[in-house]
Order: sequence, then C-alpha cells, then structure tokens
Amino acid sequence: MSKPRTIRWVLLIAAIAGLGYFGWQRFHGQDRAAQADNAQKRAPARVAVPVKIATVEKADFPVYLTGLGTVQGFNTVLVRTRVDGQINRIAFQEGQFVKQGDTLVEIDPRPFQAALDQATAKKAQDEANLANATLDLQRYTKLGEFATRQQTDTQRSTVAQLTAQIAADAAAISNAQTQLDYATVKAPISGVAGLRQVDVGNIVNATTQTGIVTVVQIEPIAVIFTAPEDQLPDIKAALAVAPPKTIALSTDGKRVLSTGTLALINNQVDTTSGTIRLKALFDNKDHALWPGQSVSTRLLIATLKGATVVPDDAVQHGTDGLYAFTVDKDSKAVLRKVKVTRSIDGRSVIDEGLSPGEQVITAGQYKVQPGSLVSTAVASSDPAQTSNQAKVVSE
Repeated sequence: MSKPRTIRWVLLIAAIAGLGYFGWQRFHGQDRAAQADNAQKRAPARVAVPVKIATVEKADFPVYLTGLGTVQGFNTVLVRTRVDGQINRIAFQEGQFVKQGDTLVEIDPRPFQAALDQATAKKAQDEANLANATLDLQRYTKLGEFATRQQTDTQRSTVAQLTAQIAADAAAISNAQTQLDYATVKAPISGVAGLRQVDVGNIVNATTQTGIVTVVQIEPIAVIFTAPEDQLPDIKAALAVAPPKTIALSTDGKRVLSTGTLALINNQVDTTSGTIRLKALFDNKDHALWPGQSVSTRLLIATLKGATVVPDDAVQHGTDGLYAFTVDKDSKAVLRKVKVTRSIDGRSVIDEGLSPGEQVITAGQYKVQPGSLVSTAVASSDPAQTSNQAKVVSE
C-alpha cells in the first residue's frame, strides 16, 4: 500500500512542477517578446539625408570667350589753337558734354578782323582800277586804226593783271576770314571735355603742343581686349557670319555694364604674348563705360544647340575625376562619373554621364554616399518656389 501512494505523490509533484514550468515559460516568453517589441520600437529609424536637387536640362548654351580689356574713346582729339593770341573767354566747363561745333575758347579777334578789313579794302581798290582799265581798253578798241596796236595790247594786259590781282585779293580775304574764324576754337567732335590746360588771359600759340583741352567721344565707345591666338579661327568664323555679341562687365565679372558687338580683329598677332587684339563697339547711351576703365569681356563665339546643362554645384571633384549624384525613384543617391566641356554663369555642359530630365543633387553632397536615402528640396533662387521639404523616411 505504501508503494502506490508514493508513486501517486511523485506523479502529483511532477505534474505540479510541469504546470509551474509551463506557466513560467509562458510568462517570461511574453515578457521577452514585449521587450523585443519595445526595443524595436525604440531603435532609431533610418533617417534620410536632406539635400537640394535640380533637373538636368536640355538647352541652348552660349559659348563665351572671356578676357580683360580697357575702355577707349571712339575718337580722342587734343584741341589746340591754330592762331596766336590772348584768350578772352573760355566757353565750356570741365567734364561737360559738348557737341560738335560748340564754342570752346574765344581768342582776341581784333588783329584778324583788321587783316580781313584790309584785304577787303584792297580788293575794292583793285576792282575800281580794273573798271577804269576796262573802260580804257574799250575806248582804244573803238578808236580802231587811230589807236596804236601797242596801246591796245598794253591796256589789255593791264586789265588782265588787275583781274588776277582781284583773284589774289579774294584769296587774301578768304585767308583772313579763316584766321578770324580760328580765333573762335570750336569742338571738332561731340564728346566729354577733360581738364583744361589754359585759363583766361593766357597767350596761346599755334606751335604749343600741350593744347587747350582734350575731347573724348563716348557715344559710341570702344573696348580693346585680347584673346589667345588659338581662338582666332573661331573668332574669324563668328565675325564672318555677323558681328559677334560682346559683353563688358565689371572687373569682378559680377555686373554687366554694357552690351555691344565685335568691330574688328587686329592685323597681327602679338608674338611675345601669343594673343590677338580685338576691338568692340558699344552705344554707351547711359555712359556706363568710361575711357581708361578696366573691364572684363565676354565674346560670344558659338551657341551649343540642345546641350545637356546642370548647375555648377552639381559637379563634384573626386580622386577619380568629376562626378555627380543623381536621385533615383526610390529616393536613393546614385554616383555618376561625368565629363564637363564648358562652364559659365553657374552652369556646366555635360557631355557624358547625365541625361536631360534626371535629378541631380546640388547641395548636401558632403553627407551623401552611394545608396544613401535622401529627402529632396528643389534648388531655387526664389524661396517661395522651394518645395518637397525634407521629411524623415524610415525603412
């Protein structure tokens, strides 16, 4: 009897132990699952890198040849007197814009007026003598055989001499009038008057080399600049079609001053520097260009039709060359090796590596690796146009 009871007690204890173990496993299993679930919830989501993007465009791309130049007056004249005398009046202001024919300086005209009056009186005297001689010739001619041939020939010669003398008097009058006109110095061209070299009361001479004032024509105005000689064929080809567009900018290249056209190519290459001098003309109605001013220049020598164009910020420099990041449909960054042929005004022409319509990263690349998840914002100079603000994306 004691043996079966012992067995029953052993079975009962085993059953209780099994139930306890099963309950313990179930309780702690649920606890571990909750902990794992909580740990998974607490694990950080994969955060996308915020970047700015732009669309690869297909557009016409102007090819400019850049250089440095100097503004030069279209015409520059050193105004000098052509007669000697004392200055009575200066009729211009320094820095004034004068028109062709405007009076600049008046020289004492009295000596020249006296010479003109004298020449005029001499002509009147000779005309009177000619009239008298002509009448005498007519009388001798009417006398016929009663007048000697010598008398007639002598009188005819006198008339001819007086006629020639009147012609000389007319030339003397013209010369005196010219000298009198020179006493009023006028502007030979329209332009800006510079600093005057003489004052009222000074005696000026025609032989003086310093002159009175310099007048510079600034409408139109010229810019002289240089280009490498190896670009000469392209420049000549462009000039053969039409005068190429030329842009004058500030020396830092940030501000456009004026737009004109190329006028000519110099007739020889400078062998010491390997450059060719070029001359461009600008209307300069707003006087943005000034003689002697240094400017940057851009000469349009060609236009690439349908080029693949991206912002300069999209192109990065690596150990293996140039590259750019594109964004695929899964918002992941893809590295592309690219080949750039032209770059100006913040835009670059891509010959290889990118296609129009693709999205390229223009800002935030320093945080991006190939395959990185990115959140995009459209790159724009206008903040109001910025869209697709960065969002946290989990995977």
